[in-house]
Parts: sequence; C-alpha cells; structure tokens
Amino acid sequence: MDDNDEKRRRRPTGSDSHDGEWLESVGAKERRRLRARARRENVVWFGLGTFGVVGWSVAIPTIALTLLGVYLDAHYPASWSYTLMLLFAGVVIGCLNAWYWVNRERPGPDEMPRDADGTDNAGAEAPPGSGSDADE
Repeated sequence: MDDNDEKRRRRPTGSDSHDGEWLESVGAKERRRLRARARRENVVWFGLGTFGVVGWSVAIPTIALTLLGVYLDAHYPASWSYTLMLLFAGVVIGCLNAWYWVNRERPGPDEMPRDADGTDNAGAEAPPGSGSDADE
C-alpha cells in the first residue's frame, strides 16, 4: 500500500464530531428498511385474514337476522316488514362487529416493532431525497 491509498481511505479532518450522528442515522434507516421488508411478507396474509374476518363479521349477522325476519313475516304478518328491519339491523350489527375486530387486530403504539436496542425509530422522519422508505 502506498501513501495515496492511505489518503483515500482517511476521512477529512473535522468530520469526527458528526460520525456518531451519521452512523446512528444510517443505522436507524437500515433498521426501518429491514422491518418494512419483513412486514411486506406478511401483508398479503394479514390482508386476506382481515378481509375474511370483516366479511364474515358482516355476513353472518346479516344473514341470520334476515332469515329471522323472513320467519317472522311468514308467521306473524304485520303492516311493516320484519325482513327489511332485521336486514338493516344485521348490517349495522355486522359493521360494528367488523369495526371491533379490525381495531383489535391493528397494533397499538405499545405493540409496534422495536429495534434490537429497544428504541422505536419507525416514526423517525428522513430528510427529503435521502432515499429511505419514508420518502415513498
């Protein structure tokens, strides 16, 4: 190795004070990128599971109450339609049920993934044009 190689590898003077900040920033960005990549693999299955839970949460009460309304209309005739009232009630109950399940599955702030050092850098803002996933 000659002196020119040594000079190329050496950092400019005065940059030592910012090395720690820069390394921490790069490390945080890389951890965010790795966590995002790991989450992408589960997004499809999580989405399909949520889609199924929401669908069945709405469909089951709607169908059950509609069938009850058809039975009541057949056996207890009235000037109003039990079927339509119970159909509407089933949709409302199903939507409330789906809202409950979606909120239950969504991770709260305490359940967000953490870095190996125990810090949460998922919400850290990256400067524009830095090439991080936060820019997308």
